[in-house]
Amino acid sequence: MESFRKLIKGWLGKVLLVLFLTPLALVGIEGYFGGGNKDGIAKTVNDLEISNKDLEVQTKNYKDQFLQMVQGDESLLNQSYIDQVAMDSLIDRAVLIQQAQTLGITLSDAQIEQMIAQQPSLQVDGKFDKKTYENYLRSIGMTNLSLINNIRQDHALKMLVSSITDNSLVNPVDVQQISNLQSEQRSLFMSSVKLEDYKKSVKATNQEIADYYNKHQNQFKQLASVDVDYVVVTPAMAAKTDTTVTDAELKQAYDQFVERQNKDAKAEVKHILITADTRGVTEAEKLAGDVYSKIQAGMTFADAAKQYSEDTGSKATGGVVEGYEKGVFGDSFDQAVVASKGQVSKPVKTDFGYHIITAQGATVTVPSFEVERERLKAEVIKSKTANAYSDLVNGLNELVVDSDALDVVSQELKIAQVQSLKSVGLGTTNPVLADPAVKAKLFNQDVKNGDRNASSNIQLANGNTVWIKVREYHPAGVQPLDKATAKVKEKLINQKAYDVAKAKVATMLADFKTLPSQQVLAKHSQSFENAGVFTRSQGLKREIERTAFSLATPKAGMWSVGTVALPDEMVIVAVADVKKPTADSLTAEQSQQLAKLYQDYRGKELLKDYTEYLKSEAKIK
Repeated sequence: MESFRKLIKGWLGKVLLVLFLTPLALVGIEGYFGGGNKDGIAKTVNDLEISNKDLEVQTKNYKDQFLQMVQGDESLLNQSYIDQVAMDSLIDRAVLIQQAQTLGITLSDAQIEQMIAQQPSLQVDGKFDKKTYENYLRSIGMTNLSLINNIRQDHALKMLVSSITDNSLVNPVDVQQISNLQSEQRSLFMSSVKLEDYKKSVKATNQEIADYYNKHQNQFKQLASVDVDYVVVTPAMAAKTDTTVTDAELKQAYDQFVERQNKDAKAEVKHILITADTRGVTEAEKLAGDVYSKIQAGMTFADAAKQYSEDTGSKATGGVVEGYEKGVFGDSFDQAVVASKGQVSKPVKTDFGYHIITAQGATVTVPSFEVERERLKAEVIKSKTANAYSDLVNGLNELVVDSDALDVVSQELKIAQVQSLKSVGLGTTNPVLADPAVKAKLFNQDVKNGDRNASSNIQLANGNTVWIKVREYHPAGVQPLDKATAKVKEKLINQKAYDVAKAKVATMLADFKTLPSQQVLAKHSQSFENAGVFTRSQGLKREIERTAFSLATPKAGMWSVGTVALPDEMVIVAVADVKKPTADSLTAEQSQQLAKLYQDYRGKELLKDYTEYLKSEAKIK
């Protein structure tokens, strides 16, 4: 542990923290910390600042999560909602961290060191590995003091949240009541009354339509949509290309292959690092200059690295920077690598300290022409085919743009037909129009402002090409009365027909309240079918389930009856019997699972209430 303690107090620079602890999903913390220098304050919670960088990272994390839910289709995201959720989660985190500090919830440095050392990703052969840890820190950027502080904060937050969510009280009576509701069985009979004949006898006046529309405008909200024409061209529609490959074409392809191999080869980079962690900047600069002079005087680079470098991950290997990537140490380091050409650079200053650098171009073994011949031949043929399709698309594109029409594509390619669709929204599942690149064109600002020109060609994700032409754009908002009239009229007529039908069976419904079911059925001609025995969430239509499980338990020999209005149909629902579950209807394991689910729910609600209380007491600005 002592060696670990020395390690984390070394030269490590500013890094972006990637937490080792379990994510606290209840407060929405996924990105956690921005780290490093702050570039402005987005919000202040008491004396704790939320930087713009914190907000940017958190917003990206939430956006990535939502993108997974919509299969990467960014057009379906509500960015303003994501922004607000990200900010709310950071404010929640801030007040909870401050409360944890107030309550004295904390970890010691030794405990944090042990937690890090036990992370499998930082171990080799089951043991903590210094080099792995240093490479990790070098690649992500923050002072180790900030690292420890943030781990301490996050663990305190985790413990506070767990103390609330894991210890919520659950009443066994409540659990049993939930079990009873879910396990209760109801025997249902149903009768269907078609409304078509009743609709012939009712009407909806213009005034009634207007009154209903004005009173229920929330029912007529609409998302943005477009009426659109489109035409698709596929590579298969292109004329067959000549698949002959000449020796000259193969030779050119091989030369390009060799050029790419050499270009992609990575240089072997070595460095000696002198930090200012344990000495002043001036002293570090002087020491780096002295080491450079020793190398110039004949000391090998490897010996100098072993003796003086403070990068413990590379000093034992002659200063080799494993997996060197541009940007890790900054621009000045990268520029020195390019300029080195096998020479040893003078000390170069970065955020990590002073570096003495040398770099050798990597040796590349390129397969022979004969070895690559067949693969290159296939590539040339593929390229020719792609070029032929590209030429076809370019030619058609000129015709579409010049004529501002899509039918010119059909005239050139009879197999390509113009398609038309109305009211296409962002949530469309049409295999062509659902492509993100197409939706970006359908709903861009130009279309909203009135642009109705045919688009230029749009490349689809599957390799096909489409041209679109928006005929009409329907903005989001409340649908105007003239557009909603047909829908309102249909609703009103359906409701009036339902009322007439219900009035016709009113006497029968009243009889069910006072007479045994068999007497009622004998007295009236309405026929019922045995629908079966149901529990909640067992496949009934939502409206029918709501009515069936809200009716009172019937007395012996009687039915509890209600009606449900569906489009074009009135359903009479009758509960003939209700079987309550027994006390032992659930196994011990099922009872435990239900209690755990209920406890989790109560825990989340308690945490939410607790967080809201802390925010009400906090100064947020």
